Amino acid sequence: MDNAAFIADASGQLQWPGHTVRCALGRSGVTPASAKREGDGASPIGIWPMRQLLWRPDRIAAPATGLPAVELIPQAGWCDDPADPFYNRPILLPYAASHEKLWREDHLYDLIVELGYNDDPVIPGKGSAIFLHVAQPDYSPTEGCVACSLPDLLALLAAAKPGDAIEIRG
Repeated sequence: MDNAAFIADASGQLQWPGHTVRCALGRSGVTPASAKREGDGASPIGIWPMRQLLWRPDRIAAPATGLPAVELIPQAGWCDDPADPFYNRPILLPYAASHEKLWREDHLYDLIVELGYNDDPVIPGKGSAIFLHVAQPDYSPTEGCVACSLPDLLALLAAAKPGDAIEIRG
């Protein structure tokens, strides 16, 4: 592995030392970060730091991981409105601007790893809420995230440590 401990590629494989598992990427495939736009459905090519883990404490125990970890709350959201000052940032609901609810009815966000895409600095319109999260049972495409099964995500989290990154390759 070069430059990142975890590598997701356009063929739908996620790898880290000793593991190769299936993953889902964006419905529009992958795109260079320079071409990424809000709502395009593409996963951005590049190396993205794994900032922190967010998890649903009502559905899963705190996973073993070296990443910083925060319990989700029902009011958790993520702003995806490029005109809002909190674009690509966590917010508390209710919130007037366009946003994504992180406390979902399905299980996709029972575990969320916040990826450091478009966050240092945030550039309005370059894409938001790029996460590593639980995949649909059929591995249907994401809106631009990386997703894998819950057991695979738990194994990845157990291997993750502060400073680790995920690389999305074309």
